[in-house]
Amino acid sequence: MGKVNVAVVGATGAVGREMVKILEERSFPINDLILLASTKSIGESIFLKKKEYKIQELDENSFDNIDIALFSAGSKVSKKFAPIATKKGVIVIDNSSAFRMDSKVPLIVPEVNYQDIKKHNGIIANPNCSTIQMVVALKPIFDEVGINRIIVSTYQSVSGTGKEAIDELSLQSHQVLNNEKLTRKVYPHQIAFNILPHIDVFEDNGYTKEEMKLVHETNKIFGNSKIKITATAARVPVFHGHSESVYIETKKHISINKLKKIYLKTKGIKLVDDIDNSKYPLAIMSEIYDEIMIGRLRKDLFEPNGISMWIVANNLRKGAALNAVQIAEFLI
Repeated sequence: MGKVNVAVVGATGAVGREMVKILEERSFPINDLILLASTKSIGESIFLKKKEYKIQELDENSFDNIDIALFSAGSKVSKKFAPIATKKGVIVIDNSSAFRMDSKVPLIVPEVNYQDIKKHNGIIANPNCSTIQMVVALKPIFDEVGINRIIVSTYQSVSGTGKEAIDELSLQSHQVLNNEKLTRKVYPHQIAFNILPHIDVFEDNGYTKEEMKLVHETNKIFGNSKIKITATAARVPVFHGHSESVYIETKKHISINKLKKIYLKTKGIKLVDDIDNSKYPLAIMSEIYDEIMIGRLRKDLFEPNGISMWIVANNLRKGAALNAVQIAEFLI
């Protein structure tokens, strides 16, 4: 692979820092690296392969001589600066929700629809973290026997909200254990030792924006709007790693044994399903493994084509930064 010039927008955020880390881990062929952030981050440094990179302020001239830009600075920044970058010949891989449902922008999970990368017009969208892990887990089933229906409940860690949420969970946990007055800034209710069935804003249909992302993004990625999807998204007092309880109804019958054999040979998936020894995916395992972990596979008691499973993944890595870097690898 030829070396390329890369820019990371939002480099000092949780996902941005993870992007830089993964670029190093995977020996991405970088010729030059530009780290961009807001004014408040100027003066900070990030190291890659023992080389120091100073944070630069993001402006309209930031993309000169850049080949690929990894964006993780929110929708507002993406909507403003992604078009500026593409006009200069840059290919943008955007981690925000700004372009995900744009019909002219491919929404990519390499293990699922890498072939759609070539359809880009300068911008490629990274799906929502909870969508990514679910579609990777369901892709082998979708290909083998088809899927008619999905019912998913997510149990999402606070790192999905950002560093302030991580700090709030840590502080509140200390306060609860010491009978101190609670400090609450990020979430509408206490998050420590609690579960909030509320992620993002509520829409007119009673579902949250996060829940509707699972519906719309899954249909777009699979290229099938006929899959019936119902989602419930909850925030749990876990620092890292999103978990999902997923129930599907397939078009054709498939046995659990056959499905396990398929998963064992599918790249990007780690089967953790040994209930006799209490082995199943745990949120803390996502800090060790980048693969989508699947376990608790079982048939529905009443629906012949119904299957339930438990899915866990690292929301900052495969759910965001790693997926973006993998897209960049496919590009070059």
